[in-house]
Amino acid sequence: MSNTDLTKQGHPNGLYILFFSEMWERFCYYGMRVLLTLYLVKSLMKGDAEASLIYGAYTGLVYAAAVLGGRLADRYLGYRLAILLGSVLMAIGEFMILGGDETWLLLGMGAIIVGNGYFKANISTIVGKLYEDNDPRRDSGFTIFYIGINIGSLLATTLVAYIGETYGFKYGFFMAGIGMLSALVIFWFGRHRYAAADGLDIRPAAREKAFGGISWLTVIIVGSLLTIPACYLLIWQNQIMDFLLLGVFIAVAYSLIKAGIDKGPIWRDRMIALVIFIIINIAFWASFEQAGTSLTLFADRNVDRFIFGWEMPASMTQFFNPAFIIIFGSIFSVMWVKLTEIGKNPSIPMKFSYGILQLGLGFLVTLFFSQFAVDYKVPLITLLLLYLLHTTGELFLSPIGLSMVTKLAPKEIAGAAMGGWFLSYAIANFVAGKIAALTGVEEGGGGELDLAAGFDTYIGVFSNIGFVLLGIAVVIAFFSKPLNKLMHGVR
Repeated sequence: MSNTDLTKQGHPNGLYILFFSEMWERFCYYGMRVLLTLYLVKSLMKGDAEASLIYGAYTGLVYAAAVLGGRLADRYLGYRLAILLGSVLMAIGEFMILGGDETWLLLGMGAIIVGNGYFKANISTIVGKLYEDNDPRRDSGFTIFYIGINIGSLLATTLVAYIGETYGFKYGFFMAGIGMLSALVIFWFGRHRYAAADGLDIRPAAREKAFGGISWLTVIIVGSLLTIPACYLLIWQNQIMDFLLLGVFIAVAYSLIKAGIDKGPIWRDRMIALVIFIIINIAFWASFEQAGTSLTLFADRNVDRFIFGWEMPASMTQFFNPAFIIIFGSIFSVMWVKLTEIGKNPSIPMKFSYGILQLGLGFLVTLFFSQFAVDYKVPLITLLLLYLLHTTGELFLSPIGLSMVTKLAPKEIAGAAMGGWFLSYAIANFVAGKIAALTGVEEGGGGELDLAAGFDTYIGVFSNIGFVLLGIAVVIAFFSKPLNKLMHGVR
């Protein structure tokens, strides 16, 4: 069948099952995340710094788990069982949080981490396997799928945020759990629609005996359950993750560069470039992910959120990002095509530079509007413009980075390279928690806040982040030509 005929045929039916499954999974994940920092501070009476470190450890482990979840599905579980297992664990995790104390929260977070590792790592893989190689519908299919992700995020940061802050955090977490069950039901009952995708079934290796007559399948499922209390300990004693993530990053960087050296000078240079971009990606997301911690607490305490007499919940301010993604995502995809046609499409290093520049300017918006603060509260437009710049910065960097990894890495290590890229998100989220801890103005939780001191602290930290990011953007632009040379023609 010709490319034209395929395009006229439309997308496989399975795409829409996966679209809604992913949408509700993202509703679950972001629904929990949007409330987490405020829940830690206001219900569990954690200090700002401790809450930020818990948040950073949790989100860091979520991304780290995806690396392992993908590999286990490839080799043993198959994509369908991995996603079903992940769905069940995430739903259980959300309902565990309803226990209402720190122990239940940390156990629930552990279950969500393991479940998300299985779900998130593999549903995108099924989307890709709905299409043959060189199918012209593939990019469009992933664009549709990406819209589902952001609709789920938008619903979570509006509905769950509003319900959780207005009626009680437990109702928000309950809604998130129902969202995950919805994803599970849609994925299971729509399974015949994506049945043509390769790799769905349990692998033969899973039936083989590991030790003591026990199959690898049993070992993996039991191991997954045992990983939940391990995640509990890593979140509770999150200083361990400093050494864990640093060690894993060094090992991954070494393995990528060594694999490049083994394939020759061009691949060596490309792997060095990839490691540099991984470091840049960490800097971007460690700053961007202030949304769930310091920026949410800033919104709660130092932003005038009244709109015609209605006060927007603080957590709900996070909806600006997915809303802007939905508005501008298609515009950016068309923009890159048009710029390529006229020979003005920036190189990958320059796109990264522009993305970080906009992220930095977003933080500096808080410094500008601080002069218009009344009673230590800035107008709501401060966050609207901040998130607008953060979102356009994301669109310059995030989808470009994912595409870049597939171009830079040789096919033999494409999975390892993508795993390294996702590891950068894990490290970034953990570092984000440490950065947010610098804004901590409340040590014990529940005490009287010094709004003046807190306001000055937030503006000071956000301004410093902004200026550092501007410096990084300038450095990347300055070294863009050497980076392009290392990439050997990859654009």
